[in-house]
Amino acid sequence: MAKSQKRYVCQSCGSVSSRWAGQCGDCSEWNTMVEEAAATVTPFRARHDLQGGGRAVTMVPLDAEVALPPRMATGIAELDRALGGGFVEASATLIGGDPGIGKSTLLLQAAARMAGAGLSVAYVSGEEAADQVRLRARRLGLGQAPVKLAAATSVRDILTTLSSGAPPSLLVIDSIQTMHSDLIEGAPGTVSQVRASSQELIRFAKERGTALVLVGHVTKDGSIAGPRVLEHMVDTVLSFEGERSHQYRILRAIKNRFGGTDEIGVFAMADEGLAEVANPSALFLTHRTEGVTGTTVFPALEGTRPVLVEVQALTVRLASGATPRRAVVGWDAGRLAMILAVLEARCGLSFSSAEVYLNIAGGYRVQDPAADMAVATALVSAMSERPVPADSVAFGEIALSGEVRPVAHGALRLKEAGKLGFERALVPASMVSGSTSADRAGLALNGFATLQRLVDHLLGR
Repeated sequence: MAKSQKRYVCQSCGSVSSRWAGQCGDCSEWNTMVEEAAATVTPFRARHDLQGGGRAVTMVPLDAEVALPPRMATGIAELDRALGGGFVEASATLIGGDPGIGKSTLLLQAAARMAGAGLSVAYVSGEEAADQVRLRARRLGLGQAPVKLAAATSVRDILTTLSSGAPPSLLVIDSIQTMHSDLIEGAPGTVSQVRASSQELIRFAKERGTALVLVGHVTKDGSIAGPRVLEHMVDTVLSFEGERSHQYRILRAIKNRFGGTDEIGVFAMADEGLAEVANPSALFLTHRTEGVTGTTVFPALEGTRPVLVEVQALTVRLASGATPRRAVVGWDAGRLAMILAVLEARCGLSFSSAEVYLNIAGGYRVQDPAADMAVATALVSAMSERPVPADSVAFGEIALSGEVRPVAHGALRLKEAGKLGFERALVPASMVSGSTSADRAGLALNGFATLQRLVDHLLGR
């Protein structure tokens, strides 16, 4: 006879426990363990024989011909870039971001453009009434778009409505945390409800050839709320990043089964909605003049797109005995500590009695290890009060030994710098000997094998 088993599920990380606890043992969050529907456990002796009674699975050769999946362009070039060319039929896409960042605005713009191109588009909102979505569309100048709009939270009602006729080419669910499935107990937004609702919607998308887009809430640390398995269930995960105090927004592909990851699309928030930024390098570069110390331009690489950003450093000498402060915005604080240690141990520069402030202009976040050389250049410039030439860029990875190591896609970085009028570059020494005139893109290259040689060059030794 089947046994009934109680279980408690953490609403933060999805961890399952047989007993309630005030604190989750996996994520250490408090008051997140919630009792969910009892699971039915069948004793092993009552199960079917695992070697019989199943359905034979069709096996295919690995080298079989596979057609590329058809894509549907959204009409927004930056969104298509992040997706790898557009939405794929019978796929599921999850997009997450902070409240008010512009997720609903972007998807409404994409839905209106695709509907205007003759595709069938359905937009289901679980957070706003249909009139609220309609008013937003009018503010964006999209009030006449032939988008099918509904306000609902029941997955059964949504799928029944969509199954009555031809399935839509694109289905937007805003948001998945508001959906409720009557196949399982629990309030909307719980781990079990998010998982069950997502499974039903994804199954419909796969069977009917609909491109499904799920909007997901995020937690205070920026991760998508709900079970971690949700990100495994979908084909594409997009993260919408940016500060509401800044104008720009970045759409980053974290996972993409049909394209490359780490591709980004750049947008600027305007009165008419989100506008595409065709040249993001100009957005992140401030007005630069000669004579400014502590600033260096770094050609970052996001997927296949080079983006030039400005690295700013400031050092302040303190009185003897004071504890220096290290503040970083837009870069890894641990990596800054490593660069400072290498400058002290390998180059003889002392930062122990100085406060160090590092900032990436425009609120951009850099994760590229090639930024090491640009950061070191800005720090040396700030410490020595010697400005770096305004027509220079710098990139390269720094090892703990003080060696400057080459990085990937150097020619692509130089090409973007040359396009914006830069004339010289501080690069690893190996790149100078192995590059052609086409790779240099018209820039004069100064190569450095070690960080000590770079410091000597910056200090005029």
